[in-house]
Amino acid sequence: MKLPLLFAFRYLFARKSHNVINIISGISVAGMAIGTAALIVILSVYNGFDALVRSSMSTLDPDFLITPASGKVFVPEEHREAFDQLYEMPEIATMCTVLEESVFVSYDKRQATARAKGVDEVYEQETLLREHIRSGQFRLHRGDIPEVCVGAALAWQLGLNPRFVTPLEIWYPSRTRTISLVNPTGALNCAKVYPTGIFSINSDVDAQYVILPIEKMRELLEYENEVSGVEIRLAEAVEGSGAAEGSKTAGGRAIGKVDARKVGERIATIMGDEFIVKDRYQQNESVYKMMTYEKLVIWMILLFVVLIIAFNIFGSLSMLIIEKKDDITTMRNLGMPERMIRRVFVLEGWFISLLGLGIGLILGLAVAYWQQQTGFIKMPGNFLIESYPVVIQSLDIWVTALSVALVGWLIALIPARRIGRE
Repeated sequence: MKLPLLFAFRYLFARKSHNVINIISGISVAGMAIGTAALIVILSVYNGFDALVRSSMSTLDPDFLITPASGKVFVPEEHREAFDQLYEMPEIATMCTVLEESVFVSYDKRQATARAKGVDEVYEQETLLREHIRSGQFRLHRGDIPEVCVGAALAWQLGLNPRFVTPLEIWYPSRTRTISLVNPTGALNCAKVYPTGIFSINSDVDAQYVILPIEKMRELLEYENEVSGVEIRLAEAVEGSGAAEGSKTAGGRAIGKVDARKVGERIATIMGDEFIVKDRYQQNESVYKMMTYEKLVIWMILLFVVLIIAFNIFGSLSMLIIEKKDDITTMRNLGMPERMIRRVFVLEGWFISLLGLGIGLILGLAVAYWQQQTGFIKMPGNFLIESYPVVIQSLDIWVTALSVALVGWLIALIPARRIGRE
């Protein structure tokens, strides 16, 4: 293997008799470098947007959601023993009950469908939603008077403003009364609540969610103690199965590290078959899958561009083989096997791609890191962030390096296989 390497290095840096070969080789290196840098930068920017989406979803979605395996609601007091065991787990920071349902809303003669989420006092005190209030404030009670917070897009659709005194009307069909043809609205329950805040998380949430006290939601749905789910947030929890340094739970108990996957398995064991325990990924499985597929498609498109660029290597290597015919004849006369001669030129073409790969990695990481630190490329229009977000992941670097190196190797094989067949 050493002899082909020596020949390949010699041909890589030696001056060719035809300048066009040097030019094409230089173009090949530059093209591979630009393609590699583009892969690193674009994937890092996509990671940044992906992190923003996940972060925004974690504001409304808990680490774990417990829902009944059958039916829409359940009474937590009927399963007090299981929930008491959950309260004793040091990894759990907060537990809150919610009652969620699709409803019809009306505000100042404007109507829309929405997703109403009734929450308890624990949610009201511990929620991260107050960090995303764009107008007004996050408050669900003024004394004994229930109030509501509305998503930004839904508020815009209804013309709602927390400074106005008009109440938001939430409608839902009665579960006990029958529909009358004379008075159809008599079969509908209506809850009037005053808006106090408008929040903005992401387009889906902003367009449909209203947050109100759970007791008002029960009154609307004609329930007493029922809930649709129990939301659990972990102490310094992490996505997936990773671990993070913990601090203290709501009860003040110190903990070490939190492994979200193991905690989820324990919660599912405690709750049994009567309940479904969903982690954050399972709560929005379609969204996370879509983001994964989008990233895969982006990678495939960019790699295809790199493949097209790599055909410059095919041209320069083919011309180099023609130029080195005398050297190939000399190698044969000295007893070098055809397989070893082919390896010389395969390595030559591969070194061209590796040189471009190395330059591209350095360039791409430098641009991505600079954007990450300074945000010199700004976002157009009015967004929550001023510049393009960037998150550099080591897996992207390794996948990019291996895929570009493999493309360079395969392209180099094509012209080298013709040696000895002519």
